[in-house]
Amino acid sequence: MKTYFIADTHFGHTNIIKYCNRPFSNVEEMNEELIKYWNSVVNENDIVYHLGDFAFKNSDITNLVSKLNGKIYLIRGNHDGKSINYYNTHGLEVIPTRTLIEDKKIILSHRPIPDRDIPVGFINVHGHIHNKPLEDEGFSKELHKCVSVEVIDYKPIEVWFSKTFLLMIIVRCFWIVIKPRYNQYLKYSYNILGDI
Repeated sequence: MKTYFIADTHFGHTNIIKYCNRPFSNVEEMNEELIKYWNSVVNENDIVYHLGDFAFKNSDITNLVSKLNGKIYLIRGNHDGKSINYYNTHGLEVIPTRTLIEDKKIILSHRPIPDRDIPVGFINVHGHIHNKPLEDEGFSKELHKCVSVEVIDYKPIEVWFSKTFLLMIIVRCFWIVIKPRYNQYLKYSYNILGDI
């Protein structure tokens, strides 16, 4: 059994082809190709975390899910406007907006999470930004992995990190998140000591 991640399939969304310059001539072709790509890597007993924007408005969710391999967990995105109960009774299992996978040291979300809110030693695997770069202040590339379909070749991917890579992330996280707080604490301590 393997674990895969994907976001922003937007099944049934015609305009997403134009918005994100997807290589499909129409929505029917896009849906068919996304299903084909999905099933080319995911087996029936695999787990897929879909990080939001699964399908557009009136898409037939049950029909789509029946064509996709694997057990699918969904973090709802801004285009997944139906109720949790709706998705849960149509073949998907909705999970919390921010979900930690401890053994892989990742936190899942639809929208990128600011560096300061990512637990130390974790990476944020997310969607939402499609093929746009992550450029906002407070969002470092080292702590984020986008799995929108446009940047992962339109098929779910496995995300894994070696112990060396995780150690590098912990050190990087210290410099980004903890060190400024520590420096502020030291400055405050020096001010108090100076008043004694």
